[in-house]
Amino acid sequence: MSRRALLNSCTLYSVWERWSGTVEIHRYYSQIWPYCLKRCSYCNFNKYILQNQNHAVMTECLQKETQTLLQLSQVSRISSVFFGGGTPSLAQPSTFAAVLETVSKHTRLSDDAEVTLEVNPSPAGKDRLKDFKAAGVNRFSIGVQSLNDGHLRILGRDHDSQHALWTVSEARMLCPGRVSVDVMFALPGQSVKSWETELKKLLLVCDDHVSLYQLTLERGMQLFKPVDSGELSVPGHCCYVQFSTRSPGKGWNAVSEHNIGYWRRCQYIGVGPGAHGRFVPLAVGGVQREARTQTLEPDVWIRERHGTRRRIQLNHGEVLNLGMERPEFPEADLQQNFGVLENVQELQAGALLILNDRGLQCSWEGLALLDSILPTMLLELEMFFKKQYTSRKTDLQRDR
Repeated sequence: MSRRALLNSCTLYSVWERWSGTVEIHRYYSQIWPYCLKRCSYCNFNKYILQNQNHAVMTECLQKETQTLLQLSQVSRISSVFFGGGTPSLAQPSTFAAVLETVSKHTRLSDDAEVTLEVNPSPAGKDRLKDFKAAGVNRFSIGVQSLNDGHLRILGRDHDSQHALWTVSEARMLCPGRVSVDVMFALPGQSVKSWETELKKLLLVCDDHVSLYQLTLERGMQLFKPVDSGELSVPGHCCYVQFSTRSPGKGWNAVSEHNIGYWRRCQYIGVGPGAHGRFVPLAVGGVQREARTQTLEPDVWIRERHGTRRRIQLNHGEVLNLGMERPEFPEADLQQNFGVLENVQELQAGALLILNDRGLQCSWEGLALLDSILPTMLLELEMFFKKQYTSRKTDLQRDR
């Protein structure tokens, strides 16, 4: 599964840290709704076309799985919730209220908890924003994807640019300062000039937070064949560089608490069909973080009620993987060692990485090429960790 698919799978994420034998949750991320009205041409996620969905049964199962995994992880406080999918804005507002109630019943939900809902900017989605807020949502993440109607048709979206602008405006009115927009670049037929036009429109309406995604094509997507055959052409990462050169003066400050915790490689639990979780199962005496995948198919997942399909113990490199997705890689205790890594030195020389008193960071140019940087970077870091572990083990044996 691609990193983008992992980020958008139906998942409930939690983040915590231990002090004095207790566990304190800081963030909790829930992507729980795998259903959509249709499959977009660029989509390769775990999602299913909504037909005759029993909302009451789905809600009951989500509550049960939430309770089970919260007890397994033994968390004590939650400060961030993220409802995603799929298209979670197709769910009933009562579903989100019920999940939040379950969280509050089995642990403490912070008074100032960030509760985000992903919304498709269709007319139906816009009209239900007030109901979602009444259910406990206080932040909206809107899947604008493009403000070019031609590109929206290619992507198979069920909204146009006007619907997107209306939805963003309504969301900002309901939750000022807590609205983010998802936008895609490197789309078929997109030029730097057309991208500049979209950016001008976007920067006028967005709420200081933009999530930018480069179109990634994989086999199985509707768009893969026409692009692979040359029928459609896509630009390179120049569109990302164009965004980075235009955006610094905007003053981005509406950060997503969920994203910050995720990029810091914190632990999280996953609830819902196909959910991904990465945490230490403390209730069963776990000592190592493990990756968990919940049952993929919604019908089977409903029958199992709270079924974990796969459990894999994680190594250091896998835990660190997402850390490089933000400009700063906050590993202060390893900072003094980064400079001796050969790959880091080469990337520094190429102005793709920056090593200073804040730690290891990607430059703007480095972020644009992150997928090509990560494999060798993570391999070298994993070798570094193994060497450190072996050295500590040897020292302990000698001391005995």
